[in-house]
Amino acid sequence: MARTAPVPAATDPALIRNFCIIAHIDHGKSTLADRMLQLTGVVQSRDMKAQYLDRMDIERERGITIKSQAVRMPWELDGTSYALNMIDTPGHVDFTYEVSRSLAACEGAVLLVDAAQGIEAQTLANLYLAMENDLTIIPVLNKIDLPAAQPEKYAAELAGLIGGDPEDVLLVSGKTGVGVEGLLDKIVRELPAPVGDPDAPARAMIFDSVYDTYRGVVTYVRVVDGKLSPRERIQMMSTKASHELLEIGVSSPEPEPTRGLGVGEVGYLITGVKDVRQSKVGDTVTNLAKPATEALGGYADPKPMVFSGLYPLDGTDYPVLREALDKLKLNDAALVYEPETSAALGFGFRVGFLGLLHLEIVRERLEREFNLDLISTAPNVVYEVTLEDKSTAIVTNPSEFPTGKIHEVREPMVAATILAPNEFVGAIMELCQSRRGQMRGMDYLSEDRVELRYWVPMAEIVFDFFDTLKSKTRGYASLDWKPDGDQVADLVKVDILLQGETVDAFSAITHRDKAYAYGVMMTSKLRELIPRQQFEVPIQAAIGARIIARENIRAIRKDVLAKCYGGDISRKRKLLEKQKEGKKRMKMVGRVEVPQEAFIAALSNDENTGKDKAKK
Repeated sequence: MARTAPVPAATDPALIRNFCIIAHIDHGKSTLADRMLQLTGVVQSRDMKAQYLDRMDIERERGITIKSQAVRMPWELDGTSYALNMIDTPGHVDFTYEVSRSLAACEGAVLLVDAAQGIEAQTLANLYLAMENDLTIIPVLNKIDLPAAQPEKYAAELAGLIGGDPEDVLLVSGKTGVGVEGLLDKIVRELPAPVGDPDAPARAMIFDSVYDTYRGVVTYVRVVDGKLSPRERIQMMSTKASHELLEIGVSSPEPEPTRGLGVGEVGYLITGVKDVRQSKVGDTVTNLAKPATEALGGYADPKPMVFSGLYPLDGTDYPVLREALDKLKLNDAALVYEPETSAALGFGFRVGFLGLLHLEIVRERLEREFNLDLISTAPNVVYEVTLEDKSTAIVTNPSEFPTGKIHEVREPMVAATILAPNEFVGAIMELCQSRRGQMRGMDYLSEDRVELRYWVPMAEIVFDFFDTLKSKTRGYASLDWKPDGDQVADLVKVDILLQGETVDAFSAITHRDKAYAYGVMMTSKLRELIPRQQFEVPIQAAIGARIIARENIRAIRKDVLAKCYGGDISRKRKLLEKQKEGKKRMKMVGRVEVPQEAFIAALSNDENTGKDKAKK
């Protein structure tokens, strides 16, 4: 029997518990959240559907959480009614920024581990994030109903990781609901209540926001001090913009208007504002009449890891793409973009992403939600180039690579953590060394699970590293990575020349050892894509003035001997020589027209976007 209770109108901070669920991808966060919603009675059985909080079609299709979702649930313990504010978070490494913002709005975290798979890379990453935020951790083993579950083994592993007894680890099943009531009781008993001054000027932290077509910007806040009430005027402390609060309430899990939000409460604000730039994640909301003097500490802005160009297939869609990116940035605070033009593809945007899955999800959302057809160019990372005169240039695109004498090129590095069964150690080491990785350490978490730490160039892992890792370890390895400084590397710009003229759009920055392979791949690809001309066209790959690969597109030849039936050989030779002279003159003045389809096929990363689809 569910022990639910109506949520009090003005909740006493002592009766509030704010927590989030953190785990590696596919460890059952959303399923456990479903059971909590049912047990607390905020979602009726007839309305229940799997992964209830995953609102986007793309989340439901892929079975992954992309957006954090906040929900308020009532729970009764020992005759007292409590309000539980839960945030369901994503598990994928590309959405760590969502997790970090959710943690800042909570006092505790439920650390979820799959009882059949054990601790994985993202489990560790999210645990360390929670510890940095000084949160109370409740360790939980999920999926204990699976035949392959080993609860005793993984409970000991989890207890060893966070320092505690295996008996303290709760055993639950999100699917069947076993142990979920005990977990809710433990959350009420062990998590601290939020602390704040109810009489101080109102201060609330914006931890998320979404754009609603009908209601404008919906802002999600966690109140730290004071109280926010409907119909009062509020001010955003960083932009100084002021608005009237049209509606204020809690998500339970559908929006429910209330008479205000007090200390420790999590809810939403609607001001009717349509301008998406006026509601910045990490900003502090205060009362206009009695403003706070000091803003709350915001979030560190996420640094984009991977850059890719996004161009509309139809040039007239450029303003639509700009508006779509503006609106999507409100839903996804980690998105960074700036306008860019390409000789081949026209007007578009250079967009920064946190990883390849992030790139893929953003592109798919833009195409679906805003009805756009887009080309995304092959992703690349940011390099710092120092010239002989000690001036430096930041390069996010091969066309920006300086042409002068180069003193050194620095490339970004990442600290990669790989967890896998110990039988795959050799295969993982071989892969990391082939990607120019340097080993930082190795630890055995248990007798058959090992953690490997590597320092790897980011350019080597953003493309197909994860795919190769999964195939070499039969799907058992898990990967987590974070930016970790830079290093000097022997990097070169490979130019592609058509009939001696450089085509900037096909250039790439790559390591000297891999330049030849790129040159051969690109020249052979273009030979297939570019239609034959009236004259022979050489396609060359070059580093500076040195040609490293070449392919020829054969000329289309008219049969000038067709009218010669028999006769003297000198007549035929004369005709062929005349044709040869004509071809030579044509080659001197002729220009190679590269069709749009060839550019799209060569530049688009469609064959690469799927490479990071697998779950990390």
